[in-house]
Amino acid sequence: MQETLGTGLFGGHLHFYPEIVSTNDEAIALAMAGAPEGTAVLADAQTAGRGRWRRSWISPPGVNIYTTIVLRPECESSGASQIPIMAGVAAAEVLDGVCPGRVKLKWPNDVIIGPKKVCGILSQAKITSKKIDFAVVGIGINVNAGVHHFPKTIRESATSLLIESGGEISRHDLLISLYENLEKWYKQLLQKGFEPVRKKWLESAAMMGRPIRIAFKGESTEGIAKGLGDDGCLILVVEGNEEIKVSAGDATIMRWKENAFGD
Repeated sequence: MQETLGTGLFGGHLHFYPEIVSTNDEAIALAMAGAPEGTAVLADAQTAGRGRWRRSWISPPGVNIYTTIVLRPECESSGASQIPIMAGVAAAEVLDGVCPGRVKLKWPNDVIIGPKKVCGILSQAKITSKKIDFAVVGIGINVNAGVHHFPKTIRESATSLLIESGGEISRHDLLISLYENLEKWYKQLLQKGFEPVRKKWLESAAMMGRPIRIAFKGESTEGIAKGLGDDGCLILVVEGNEEIKVSAGDATIMRWKENAFGD
């Protein structure tokens, strides 16, 4: 069912589904068929929603936001890694309006309140001749989910705006704000480059200057989080005061006493 939220470029072409396998999968199919930039897929529930590394994203009906937007930026393929960083900045700024001063960003693409994830982002791109043909940005926000909506296995790591604010949030109003803010930051990325996005991300990041462990494919790297590269990589200072760039993995903030090379 195609609708519109009338918010501008993003959401102007809106495909809504009471239930869908995955909003990202549908958005990719629409993009492959020529859907214009700003086309959005929105679902009340997903039967196989996913996050990074194809992990399951719990998607019960009636409580959360599950949406994916089609982008067609005219830029080199290297810009694809900047898109999820931009989306995280846009989402965190909107959610901060619900829980002021408590919403932070966690590399590479999580929005957190305290130690718990409230929003996840999954960006995928089709590259042709070293240019981005299209990208899709999927955003899942736990809005009005209660503790009972989360499996016991993730209750220590997941939260919702309802749990954190103590009151129900209008999903409709939040979605409009999300589309509007995402469009604002996307246009800024295209017009002014990555630096304004990076600056805002660093201001909102929970891990800068702290000891971090990055786990990836059974191996781990530890260091002090120093910054963010133009390619979206996390810059770590490791033993020997050497700077390295980490492009993938799961980041965990450690206690200082666990830091093998700290004071």
